[in-house]
Amino acid sequence: MPPNKEMFVLIVDDYQTMRGVIRNLFNQLGFFNILEAATTNEALDVLKNTPCGLVIFDWQTGPMAGEDFLKTMRNDPLLKETAFVVVSAQSNDALSDVMRKNGAADFIAKPFTKATLKKRMTALFGSF
Repeated sequence: MPPNKEMFVLIVDDYQTMRGVIRNLFNQLGFFNILEAATTNEALDVLKNTPCGLVIFDWQTGPMAGEDFLKTMRNDPLLKETAFVVVSAQSNDALSDVMRKNGAADFIAKPFTKATLKKRMTALFGSF
């Protein structure tokens, strides 16, 4: 089954330019219901008001630590099933273990391309 391109995608990154780049990549794949948050607090406010099918989260965005933000989502009955993909310029086995242990669906190393995003979306939601 192909991904639902009508779902809302929340991009959480403290850099506006990076949010714009990621938004553009999603737009190129046909996703246009894109929401943005510059902090974890903004992200939680958005998620309380708009059901999102996917959260793309930069692990370094605060003020809440990445692990705590993910735990908060997983402990919330309304958010625990939301697909959560971590993006980060850092990449190591310890970080990957923490992300997976706490319920992240996937990890994408920054910077990434449209092809990489499409591959990850296909793995999560089915082929285009």
